[in-house]
Amino acid sequence: MGEFLKHFRAYFLSAAFFSLIINMLMLAPALFMLQVFDRVVSSRSGETLVMLFVLTLVALFFMAYLDAIRTRLLTRAAIKLEKLLGPRVLASMLRQSAHANRSQSQHGLRDINALRAFLTGPGIIALFDAPWVPLYIVLIFLFHPLLGAVALAGAVILLALTVLNERLSRRSLEAMQTDARLAGRFVDQSLGNAEVVGAMGMVGNVTEDWREKSQKVLSSQLEANQIGSFLTSTTRFLRQILQVIMLATGAWLTIQQLSTPGVMIAATIILGRALAPVESLIAGWKSLVEARGAYVRLSEVFAAEDKTPDAMELPAPKGALSVENVVFGFRGQELPIIRRVSFELPAGGSLAIVGPSAAGKSTLARLIVGVWHPVAGVVRLDGADIRSWPRERLGPHVGYLPQNVEIFNGTVSENIARLGEVNSEDVIKAATRANAHEFVLALPKGYDTQVGEGGTLLSAGQRQRVALARALYGNPTLVVLDEPNSNLDASGEKALAEAIRVLKADNVTLVIITHRLPLLAHVDKVMVLMRGAVEKFGTLAELFPRTTPAAAPDTGHGVVAGKIMPRG
Repeated sequence: MGEFLKHFRAYFLSAAFFSLIINMLMLAPALFMLQVFDRVVSSRSGETLVMLFVLTLVALFFMAYLDAIRTRLLTRAAIKLEKLLGPRVLASMLRQSAHANRSQSQHGLRDINALRAFLTGPGIIALFDAPWVPLYIVLIFLFHPLLGAVALAGAVILLALTVLNERLSRRSLEAMQTDARLAGRFVDQSLGNAEVVGAMGMVGNVTEDWREKSQKVLSSQLEANQIGSFLTSTTRFLRQILQVIMLATGAWLTIQQLSTPGVMIAATIILGRALAPVESLIAGWKSLVEARGAYVRLSEVFAAEDKTPDAMELPAPKGALSVENVVFGFRGQELPIIRRVSFELPAGGSLAIVGPSAAGKSTLARLIVGVWHPVAGVVRLDGADIRSWPRERLGPHVGYLPQNVEIFNGTVSENIARLGEVNSEDVIKAATRANAHEFVLALPKGYDTQVGEGGTLLSAGQRQRVALARALYGNPTLVVLDEPNSNLDASGEKALAEAIRVLKADNVTLVIITHRLPLLAHVDKVMVLMRGAVEKFGTLAELFPRTTPAAAPDTGHGVVAGKIMPRG
């Protein structure tokens, strides 16, 4: 974040300079009172009164103009912050979300919103005005040492209240923010599974869970508000008391002929102006804590990214895949999900991975494409560790169809083009290779058909075929398909088989995860995965020599209706 702040140095220095001029011009009303009571009233000079009035009016207009410029500068800084940090933070969020052991403390764009709100709010104005408090106190000392002592004592008391506010409210405010983010994520997850919630009568249970999480937020908020409101009220009360004390002290000095009525009024006004930023800081302490927390979290995100060295530019991969003693597991789990899996697949080779549920097939697929990283071992593409490939460079050469198909809101062509610039020729080529071209043309607007949020305007099978075309966009050399026919009908299965034949003819390295037997006939190798370990690996004929077109191979897991199923 320190590097990013250099981009805003000019904004902040200009705002600080304007704050100095603004705070000096804020003395105009106090000096006007001083001159009116001590000179105009005693001299009864109308010309002097008019001149002082005009000068004060000009000073106030100029102050308002500079204040507007300062606000505009900070607003521009907030906009620049969004432009600079937004894309990078979103990219980091996407990478963190795809990672297996991702941090649950990633708040991403919400942190940027917190910083942007602080830059455009009254809190940062108070921060720019607070450093000039000593200027006002020194001026009051010039009026009279006793008045200056009262002003200094008041500033010290309010400063102590600010420190006390930090100590008492920080923990409850941070707890409230954390609980609020957890409750917000729970709501997002619930809305994403609204069909399941509604169909199985889970609305009451979900509502109750949210109520419990929300109750924690309200409890933390109540505690923070009680502390904040008490200190804010105390600060406001003390500021008013201090002004009364200042006025009484000035009146006593005037009675003793040690000062003048003008000094009494001016010192009281200046003291109120000096203490106003401190009161504003305490009142807006919540936004300051949120901005500070957001700054710290974003700094940690960028610091972690900066530790990743720049990878050397590698040539486009040909597709030779090697998995060497790969081990993978989640933090907190005793047993790994993937246990020392090793195999090799030459460029243009094809492999089917079969096995019962929870065998680790989808996890292995994520490791192969580099979305997840193994705890031990290495996945190599053309001999290079797949982690050494920058994702932006490797992505166009990899096609991935996950088990849970996700389609983005937009047109069919935009989804196939991976949300990049739509090249009609490449989009049609990918759809043709996936045997989805005719199906897309049959849609109401063809490739320009809107799919809706999450692809809700398409059926599950249609979404899967669009996702397959997306995986084949851009001539990838490595394609990994996780249950590519889970939502397909007979015609879809036939189209998928034809797509596999085309990919093999194009010398594309292909890894297919499936429970269904017909796809095994289209691949070079078959691997049986059991409890995260390789149980069998070889050709279909080697593993199941008695297999005939009419008989399903006995994989040790049973076969029911064309699917490999666990026995028992």
